[in-house]
Amino acid sequence: MPGRGGHSSLTFLDLDGPGTLTDRLFRAIRAAILEGRVAAGERLPSTRQLATDLGLSRKVVASAYADLGDEGYLEGRPGAGTFVGASVPDVRPIRAEPVQPERVAPRLRPSRYATRVIDLAPWPPPGARGDSPPLPVDFRYGVPALTDFPQRIWSRLVSRRGQRMSLRSLGYGRTLGLPALRDAIAGYLARARGVTTTPDQIVVVNGSQQALDLLARLLIDAGDQVVCEEPGYQGARQVFQAAGAEVRPIGVDARGLRVADLPNDRRTRLAYVTPSHQFPWGGVLPLERRLKLLRWASASGTYLVEDDYDSEFRYEGKPVAAMQGLDRSGRVIYVGTFSKVLCPAMRLAYMVVPPALVEPIAALKFLTDYHTPTFEQEVLADFLVGGHFERHLRRSRRLNAARREALLEASEEHLGDRVEIVGTGAGVHAVMWLRHYHRSQVPAITAEGRRYGVGLYAVTPYYLRPPARAGLLVGYACLDEREIRQGISVLDRVLQGVRGSLHRRAPA
Repeated sequence: MPGRGGHSSLTFLDLDGPGTLTDRLFRAIRAAILEGRVAAGERLPSTRQLATDLGLSRKVVASAYADLGDEGYLEGRPGAGTFVGASVPDVRPIRAEPVQPERVAPRLRPSRYATRVIDLAPWPPPGARGDSPPLPVDFRYGVPALTDFPQRIWSRLVSRRGQRMSLRSLGYGRTLGLPALRDAIAGYLARARGVTTTPDQIVVVNGSQQALDLLARLLIDAGDQVVCEEPGYQGARQVFQAAGAEVRPIGVDARGLRVADLPNDRRTRLAYVTPSHQFPWGGVLPLERRLKLLRWASASGTYLVEDDYDSEFRYEGKPVAAMQGLDRSGRVIYVGTFSKVLCPAMRLAYMVVPPALVEPIAALKFLTDYHTPTFEQEVLADFLVGGHFERHLRRSRRLNAARREALLEASEEHLGDRVEIVGTGAGVHAVMWLRHYHRSQVPAITAEGRRYGVGLYAVTPYYLRPPARAGLLVGYACLDEREIRQGISVLDRVLQGVRGSLHRRAPA
């Protein structure tokens, strides 16, 4: 047999790594066997000889041999010595052949749904990937000022809930959501948003994105038509496209969706709208258009998804009630979230669905995640019932109004008539159109902003057919007034630099 009596294959064992000397010697000999450096049936050195060769105690070698024997790698033969087990296959050294990547894993054959998702290449919102350090000033949309979070009150409620937690609280929860939270949400919506509902129609979900995904699964088959605002929230549009829908964009103006442009056929299964604060332009759909939209939905058999994502923040005029309160034909599905008011990490949102959709949605949600985490729902219910949410909302509205004012004042001071700002009457963002710039220049503007430590974001991702003019989506809720002024001052410098570089490159 090869190597009989030589034992050179065990002279240079790698004993590095964690564990005791016995563990390390065990792994080293096992590796030598599996890699083919010691063949099946080959005799190993005696415990005394190997201990001498490796500078180990004979007890360590004997223990490693015994462990290898227990696992079938070695076998002792009385009067002859210790041998590699005959059942160990006669392998060739694996390092002799490079591993081919295609042999490691089979080629992926994704489903049609997965293929659509991969082709869409949905990108998380700025900062969500966590692969770059935070910027000193970040006009990122969608995140409230985390310093505004009522941490003291929330911590007290968490502690109180934790102390009186029952064994029942540790079990499975209700698929549609905690009854106490659904009761509290129904009361709040009636008071603050004019929503007509019972707690039985409310479904608690893990963020509004899950609500959209559930609705797509319930209402859309591949090839169905879905109406979306243009521009609009791409997170919704991509959910519908992933489901195989044909997205039909309908334009918006300063007052929201152009309802007169809606299709007259019955092919549309779903229409996604933001009537109380059009995203991203900021228009508020007037009553005349709302009524016409509701009549269209009833006549065409279309469900309307009303995304009321940030309507709590309104700075001009009186609050506008939700469109759902005008619905008399059971066609409006209302979606709300706590992310924009409290914090995104909570991942708690809700739907108000027509009675006919409650059971189907419950069945889908059960298969998706069984139920939304219960403890957070209990704390949020206490927060709502105790009046803390509406007090926090009033405070946040005041702080965001000051941030909005700082944005407008700083833009007037530094940017003047070089920009047109729209959509500031409500919400926590604005669209800033850059006069005398083309959308092809926006990447240079955002890159230069990052070089100065300021996060700037193009508005083009929210369009299926982007306009030629350059625009930025400016979120201000996560900044204080000093940071907003500093960021706008940097934007002024960036715009001058980009404009100047274009002039320098222009032909004489």
